[in-house]
Amino acid sequence: MKLQGKILLKGLLINFSLMIIASASLLAQSASSYKIPFILTAQNNILIKATLNGKDTVSLMFHTAASSLTLTHEAIEKMKSLQFEGTDTVKSWGGAENSSRYSKSNTLQIGGNKWYNIPLWENLNSGPGSGGKFGLELFEGKVIDINFDQKIITISKSLPKRIKDYESLNLIYKNEMMFIEAQCKIGEELFSNNFLIHSGYAGSILFDDGFTESHHLDEKLVVTSEKTLKDSFGNVLKTKKAAIPFLSIGETKLNDVSVGFFQGALGRQKMSIIGGDLLKRFNIVIAADRKTIFLKPNGLKDAPHSNV
Repeated sequence: MKLQGKILLKGLLINFSLMIIASASLLAQSASSYKIPFILTAQNNILIKATLNGKDTVSLMFHTAASSLTLTHEAIEKMKSLQFEGTDTVKSWGGAENSSRYSKSNTLQIGGNKWYNIPLWENLNSGPGSGGKFGLELFEGKVIDINFDQKIITISKSLPKRIKDYESLNLIYKNEMMFIEAQCKIGEELFSNNFLIHSGYAGSILFDDGFTESHHLDEKLVVTSEKTLKDSFGNVLKTKKAAIPFLSIGETKLNDVSVGFFQGALGRQKMSIIGGDLLKRFNIVIAADRKTIFLKPNGLKDAPHSNV
């Protein structure tokens, strides 16, 4: 199992990337609405078929906590259209600095929609079955409607008419990442915490180190197993797995939720995470301004929790 982290880039490439992506989105935004079919994998990742530079096909993971288009070394080895201009230093979730090649300008096609002048970076890992990942930047200023019942993502300029059937919740949007508040029961106590919406993480909940320490999770929770996770560059992180009686997001309560937390690496995991095993239980609409999220429990709400 691989944990996909948000890549943090140093130097002028950050501004370069954001500037190019902003201009590249213009073509895609000209359509009022379009649908993107996806595959939900056994690891709870959202995979989408894409074409690069009109030549190379690749399956990409839609990663709600990523901010760049990245491809794995394995996928790049099979491609003929890529040209790399240099390397940059990248800090990954595992805490280590890594060297990453970058390609400044590419054409990305998903369905009938194209984005031009897209930069991309190389890393080692992505979700199983995918050759890379992309994040929210392709849909800037657009409503993102993720329907897990139909396995369709709809991108549009306005909220769908059926939005009245969804529960509206506040989003905290900062540094191109989305956070939502949820309540979790640990022992006999109920705690609130902000969670990063992280579709690249296969599991349900991963608690940050500060929350783990302040609430003494290693004393209150019964550890059932340990898992080894790898970030985008192969750095190894070990987590302890346990379960909590329930977690509530808005008015929806999810029972017997699997959770993970780190021990021995205090300060490394700074954000708590809601991963794919919980996200797939809702049909999700994200407002264009990223200030509101709309949730509706779907047919997977009571599905057994994945052992990932």
